[in-house]
Amino acid sequence: MNNRTRDFFVTAGILVVSFLFSLITNHIFQTDASVPMVFVLGVFLISVITRGYVCGIIASLLSTLAVNFAFTFPYFEFNFTMPENLFSAVVMLVVAIVTGALTTKLKYAEKLKADSEREKMRANLLRAVSHDLRTPLTTIYGSTSMLLDNDGRIADEDRRQLLRGIRDDAQWLVGMVENLLSVTRLDDGELRLHKTDTVLEELIDAVLVKFRKRCPEQPVTVTIPEDFISIPMDAVLIEQVLTNLLENAVIHADGMTRLELAVRTEGTRAYFSVRDDGCGIPPDRLEDLFTGYLGSSDRQGDAARRNMGIGLSVCATIIKAHGGHIRARNHPGGGAEFTFSLDMEE
Repeated sequence: MNNRTRDFFVTAGILVVSFLFSLITNHIFQTDASVPMVFVLGVFLISVITRGYVCGIIASLLSTLAVNFAFTFPYFEFNFTMPENLFSAVVMLVVAIVTGALTTKLKYAEKLKADSEREKMRANLLRAVSHDLRTPLTTIYGSTSMLLDNDGRIADEDRRQLLRGIRDDAQWLVGMVENLLSVTRLDDGELRLHKTDTVLEELIDAVLVKFRKRCPEQPVTVTIPEDFISIPMDAVLIEQVLTNLLENAVIHADGMTRLELAVRTEGTRAYFSVRDDGCGIPPDRLEDLFTGYLGSSDRQGDAARRNMGIGLSVCATIIKAHGGHIRARNHPGGGAEFTFSLDMEE
């Protein structure tokens, strides 16, 4: 339903309710005194809820006609010679115009604020990209140059180590590109999620397959309900969120010996959590984790070689698009825990 259709139904609905309410009060109290106030309230609500001025002005004119026709003597006839009818029309028209102006101004201010926040996020992402991409690209360039310039003079073990480093950096760059593509898709002005009913067990299996390809040596303890659970979601994006959180723990949770992925249900929501028993998150960084930029000199967790601010920013954007909220905390038992929830019903 587009905005114009919605505004039409809202206007029609409020006017009908105002008319019926006026008939009821007129029948009960045998007086027409409250009728103009009811319609003024209706015009005010229409002007607040709908966009622009048009619906409010139309509602004020229709309300004037309704009051004149059904609630002013002679009944069920139009009579525009009475001054109180003209006064009611002017009052409702002024209410509609003033309210429409105020709501339009407020909505414009909210739009400016949203645009400003979007531009700030883009600027943060650009700064993060310029910092995060520099290290792996430099490493790849240095390793390939060494292999080419010293062909035949590098020991097999050293060669394999250099190739493993190139592979790891290239793999990380692929993940970075996926994150940036998701940001572009989600921050395009109009959000389009391709939601389908996704079986929880199949989602977790897909996440683990993807994660094991990137981190084959890191085991993951999985805890999910035994019941059959289906959740409406954009499965590709939620897979990316969970993969980002698992990889983030591997990169930044210094001293980690256990990585857990758990899902529980409560009411109509499913709660996902990724927890490690590593070094945790510095308290002064908790508020900045999902902003998209932590700064080139920031030390997150074990101060690993790369900042994962972009990945967490993408996670927050995806979960927000699904109507949820993601949060991070240091677990009382040690380590960090990331939690988000999804609605199991549309």
